[in-house]
Amino acid sequence: MATVIIIIAAVVVLAIVVALLLSARRQARLRSTYGDEYDRTVRDAGSKRAASKELRERQARHDELEITPLDPAVAQRYRDEWRLVQESFVDTPAESVASAHRLLQDVLATRGYPTRDDDERVAMLSVDHADVLDRYRQGMRTEQSWRDAGATDTEDLRQAMQHYRSLFDALLGSSLTSVYGDNGEDAVPSSNGRRGSRVSPDA
Repeated sequence: MATVIIIIAAVVVLAIVVALLLSARRQARLRSTYGDEYDRTVRDAGSKRAASKELRERQARHDELEITPLDPAVAQRYRDEWRLVQESFVDTPAESVASAHRLLQDVLATRGYPTRDDDERVAMLSVDHADVLDRYRQGMRTEQSWRDAGATDTEDLRQAMQHYRSLFDALLGSSLTSVYGDNGEDAVPSSNGRRGSRVSPDA
């Protein structure tokens, strides 16, 4: 009888250990996939288990979408439109940021992402572009601050353009060098009206 009890206890302990290992592996995989977004979701959800459930549900909803790459001609049109928006920054920085966001949403819609609900749009983007998601959020916060207050520091707006640009480039799926060339014509103007440094995902 004692032997049976020991065996049952060993099996239970082994099952617990296996479950913990599998959970740790899933969490490590999620952290690798989502990066900082995983930690943010853990904070918002209140626990790793709840965060894992939320991220798995995001993935399931994402899998129901038809995310498609851009046709090269369409991508070129969007690049040209972005260039025009960026060129208007010196004269109308706030309006340029808003136009950049509208253009981003056009690209998102064309690729198949949801655009009507901000939270759902961000959630679906986190599956594919978690590495630039915080920059997109910061750009939206700056734009919202301008809308609420009616005025925002020009340097903040320039950075918002950079943040939006990082997602724009990710959605088009090309490097800045291959998409925009090396002549500096697509650098976001700085707050003093001069061309700033080239915008990159790490700027």
